[in-house]
Amino acid sequence: MTVDLSGPAAPPRRNGELVFAAPWESRVFGITLALQEAGLFGWDEFRERLIAAIAAQERGNAGWSYYACWAGALEALLAARGICSVAELDVRAERLAMRAPGHDHRR
Repeated sequence: MTVDLSGPAAPPRRNGELVFAAPWESRVFGITLALQEAGLFGWDEFRERLIAAIAAQERGNAGWSYYACWAGALEALLAARGICSVAELDVRAERLAMRAPGHDHRR
């Protein structure tokens, strides 16, 4: 299946190019596409969660972050599928955050 990056869940763009404000945003974007391409979940399943997360943030938070919604939707989907719990993701993120700059991501 081809991933449709248009519609209500479309990522931010500038001059037609995807826009990432921080490195983690491009990473979570790439991880999501890789997991979807590996068949761990369907794109529509992820997109529905993302749309719901964006709608919830838009209602209650003027300074919401698109990619925070994206990450939350991915975390919830991975947990719902039993692939990785939110607690496991938090532990992994904390370990990565504690590593020195320039570290090797393959470990």
